[in-house]
Parts: sequence; C-alpha cells; structure tokens
Amino acid sequence: MRKKNDFSIWITTLVCLLPMILSIVLYDKLPEQVAVHFDSMGKPNGYAPRFVAAFGIPLLMAAINLFTHVVLNSDPKKGNASIVMRRIAKWIIPILTVLLVPATLFMAMGMDIPLQMMVPCFVGVLIIACGNYMPKSKQNYTVGIKLPWTLNSETNWNKTHRMAGYVWIAGGILLVLSSFFEVYAFPITIGVILLLAVIPFLYSYFLYKKGI
Repeated sequence: MRKKNDFSIWITTLVCLLPMILSIVLYDKLPEQVAVHFDSMGKPNGYAPRFVAAFGIPLLMAAINLFTHVVLNSDPKKGNASIVMRRIAKWIIPILTVLLVPATLFMAMGMDIPLQMMVPCFVGVLIIACGNYMPKSKQNYTVGIKLPWTLNSETNWNKTHRMAGYVWIAGGILLVLSSFFEVYAFPITIGVILLLAVIPFLYSYFLYKKGI
C-alpha cells in the first residue's frame, strides 16, 4: 500500500510540473506582467511577473499537491473513505494545474479563453462526482463532511452523507447549466457552493439535536 501511495504522490506532482514545459516554450512571448486573477466576467484584475506565472504557480501547486497527499495518507481511518473520493482529492490539484496554467499563459498572449464558463462547468462536474460517491464514504478524518456530530455518530455521518449526496448532485448539475449563462455563472457558483456547505451542516445538526 505504501509503494502505491508513494507512486501516486510522485506521478501527481509530475503532472503539476508538466505545464512548465509549455512555460519554457512560450516564455519569450509572454508579457512582463501576466494576469493571474480574473473577475466574474473573466476580466483580469490581478497580475504577477511572468516568471512567477510561468514557473511559480506550477511549483506552488506541486507543493499543495504534496501536502494534500501527506494529509490523506496520514488519516488513521483512510480505509473508510470511498476510494473514488480519495482519488478525486488526490488528482484535483494536478488537473487544475494542467488546465489553468496553460489557459493563463495563452490568455496572456491574447487568446480568448472563456474562463467564466470553464470554471463553473469544471466545478459542477467535480461536485456531481463527489455527490455520487459521498454516501459510500464511512467515517474518516479527511474526506467528507467532517463535523463534530458526524465524527461522533456513525449514524449521523451516514444519514448526512446520504442526504448530501443528492444535494451535491443537484447543485453540480445547476453549476454545469449555469456555465452557459456567462452573466450569472459566477454568482450562481458562489451561491450553490454556500448551500452545499450550509444544508448538510444544518441537517447534521438537526439529527444531533434529535439524539442521532
């Protein structure tokens, strides 16, 4: 198991660093300041030196990826978590890196990339996948809805995650649909994410007050 975990750490870290190849190829064509942050309409509102955008971001993402793996692999109850949920948690950072870093570089060179559509759609698909496998996760400390009441009661955990699975799938579908309406995609994304956190929290607390 340890060798498998070690392999996963190194392969995902390598994926995080892959965009640096593109950075080397495009570096001389990039402007001195590269947009790295965008508003709800996909307009740049934050910049970084091109070296930071080209190489610093992949290195930062690789570091976050390493930290994520260490935390997940150190969970005493990691065997209880859904295997698919653990894989999603381990691959989300590498996937984001290979999508967003090239998009950032190409946009800096003048290419029109609809980030305001891509991000809600990607997040929606991710939430649907998590919602589908959430009920399959048993009590653990890293994957799932980790509240005092869910961690204290196995029944509370199971009921909360069963209900949350349906809510997350519905929320994910709404996000995917919202990606086609650029004006409303960002506020809908924020609103849905808040509801995905608040609804399971309230439901779990309600079960706790009932003695579950």
